[in-house]
Amino acid sequence: MYLNCHTGFSFKYGTLPIKTLFNEAKRCGIHKLALTEINNTASYLELLRICYENQPQHNGLTKYGKEAYPLALAVGIEFRDKDQQLLYIILAKNNPGFELLNRFLSYHNREDKPFPQRAPVMENTFVIYPYQQIEPETLHNHEFIGVGSHQLVAYAADPLREAFAHKFVALHPVTFLPPEKIKDKKAGRDKFIYRDHNTHRLLRCIAHNTLLSKLPEHLQARKDEYMLPEPELRNRFAQFPDLLERSRFLLDQCTIECKPGEDKNKKYLRNNAAEDMEYLRAETEKGYAMRYGTDRTIWSKHIEKELRIISQKGFISYYLITYDLILFARTNGYDFVGRGSGANSTVAYCLGITNVDPIELDLYFERFLNEERVTPPDFDIDFSWDNRDAIYQYLFNKHGYDHVCLLGTHVTYKAKSILRELGKVFGLPKEEIDMLVESRRESLPRDHIANKIMAFAEYIEQKELPANISIHAGGVLITDKPIYAYTATEYPPKSLPVSQFEMHAAEDFGIYKFDILSQRGLGHIKETVKHVKRNQGIDVDVYQFRKFKTDEKIKDLMRHSKAMGCFYVESPAMRMLLGKLRCDDYLTLVAASSIIRPGVASSGMMKAYIERYHMHRNNIKYESIHPKMDEIMHDTYGVMVYQEDVIKVAHHFGGLTLTEADVLRRGMSGKYRSREEFQRVRDKFFENCEKIGYEKKVIDRVWFEIESFAGYSFAKGHSASYA
Repeated sequence: MYLNCHTGFSFKYGTLPIKTLFNEAKRCGIHKLALTEINNTASYLELLRICYENQPQHNGLTKYGKEAYPLALAVGIEFRDKDQQLLYIILAKNNPGFELLNRFLSYHNREDKPFPQRAPVMENTFVIYPYQQIEPETLHNHEFIGVGSHQLVAYAADPLREAFAHKFVALHPVTFLPPEKIKDKKAGRDKFIYRDHNTHRLLRCIAHNTLLSKLPEHLQARKDEYMLPEPELRNRFAQFPDLLERSRFLLDQCTIECKPGEDKNKKYLRNNAAEDMEYLRAETEKGYAMRYGTDRTIWSKHIEKELRIISQKGFISYYLITYDLILFARTNGYDFVGRGSGANSTVAYCLGITNVDPIELDLYFERFLNEERVTPPDFDIDFSWDNRDAIYQYLFNKHGYDHVCLLGTHVTYKAKSILRELGKVFGLPKEEIDMLVESRRESLPRDHIANKIMAFAEYIEQKELPANISIHAGGVLITDKPIYAYTATEYPPKSLPVSQFEMHAAEDFGIYKFDILSQRGLGHIKETVKHVKRNQGIDVDVYQFRKFKTDEKIKDLMRHSKAMGCFYVESPAMRMLLGKLRCDDYLTLVAASSIIRPGVASSGMMKAYIERYHMHRNNIKYESIHPKMDEIMHDTYGVMVYQEDVIKVAHHFGGLTLTEADVLRRGMSGKYRSREEFQRVRDKFFENCEKIGYEKKVIDRVWFEIESFAGYSFAKGHSASYA
């Protein structure tokens, strides 16, 4: 019956976080709804994930043993013009209809054309127009007119009502939470506070850059746009119950399917997986001969295992797409650096995707790839800032514009930005807004306007409402089906399509990004080589990695913190760290590249590493948390330095499976931390540790170290690539 539900992803309009919309459906006993964001489809994957997470299993509970609540989802788009006037709502009856809907929206975004006043005829869709905007006799079979409860008086008097009764449906939008009932102490009775509706009004003011006192009625949603239990909704439409029945009839015909975790990336570069695997093996053989020579020990011990897992997990195309990209870069003389957890792979090293030897560094392959892992490997490829656009263009030309887009991200309101926006909405002068922002953490006496601004700013920030869609730093999606099967696309100034959903939602449903990053440091190195050649007549080879590692001048520069102008190690904090470590070798630089990260430094692990590093060099014994920690992380003196240390500790110390350990690592990023999956693994870690017999203070300390830095540290291969 609910054909028009919004979340906060109806930007600067809706006020409901996605999970809150689900909770509202649960509160009202609603088991199916249509999610129709304004001019986008950014939120549907996250709501689908929540729906899947709450589906009952054979025992009636969720897969995490919690109370289940089945909620089915239909998806559509609410189309509004540039003046934010509602034109029509289009619902997708199924996945083909959803793809057509995404193509229609993407076309208008790309061409920057206004939406037509009349919806286009699209198969597998329903169209709903606002009441009194179109004559019912002009409607096609799939088109209807939505009537709100506030329009029932006009509807009752409509001369066309009876003749075209089958074309009218109930339309009750959901945009915010219901009013809060509080006790008015002065009046001695209950009163209703429309906090969410007022938040909506403030967002509308921000969207239209206007004062709250000047916000027109037609730019606001009605106060009653919140979800009602079915009996209350039926009571609203008691005079015309057939309107609700026809709404239910439409909703029952709409569905969307997208299986979580099922790989949706491009599957083959050749005709099939067998041909791809044959090519991958042959190219790895060539690279192996260059990297390791004729000794087959590493091949039999490492490469064969990797190739087997890559094939079993269906990650062949991920390697080959990356390999094809670097072949293009080499052909065109584009410098690049491969990093990320992909540097833990000997196959990637042989292919030349990375220049980090996993054998030399004893990298933990299971951080990158293991037989339990369901997500593909993680390659970050840095290109010079002036080459990346050519790289993007190659990917779009190679794989087709229908199958490639840049990855979107969502910018949420933060304390300072929302305070400034609300200050303008309430008409404060700039000086007062600046003062409010600068003193936001102080307990100062404020007037009622300032207090109201502070309260709404805090409320909006707590909701984590998105302000707009932006572009991920380097993510590129390459899908097997057309990208429009999953998302409509935005067209920002770079004029390349950008997905409307973000990284975490994409990964949940098996759409994994390639990281194609831009780095000015590579451009500076390239320019420096040119200048040296022009001025000195000397050819400089910047890829002499083995020689650089033994160069005494380089060692002296690091040891004495003279790294100005050198990417990543020139910051004051990094130069101070290099000086404290007296760093003069590659492996110490690798460790320093990770322990400088915020989480490691703030948890006290940086200090512990420096102390133990010098104690070890001077043959002085140190005391660790537990002997097992020293055994697991002997190369870092029992200190958790790298991301894979989380996996090692969780697996070998806490008894978790490798899959559970990786859930724990990913959960530290914050986005995953509130999920049931993460909470279950966290609880299991503590249960296992207690069963093993560790002391509580040891368990708590180990967990503190995991929790304090895992989301902010580097994988060892990633640090090695930087070094």
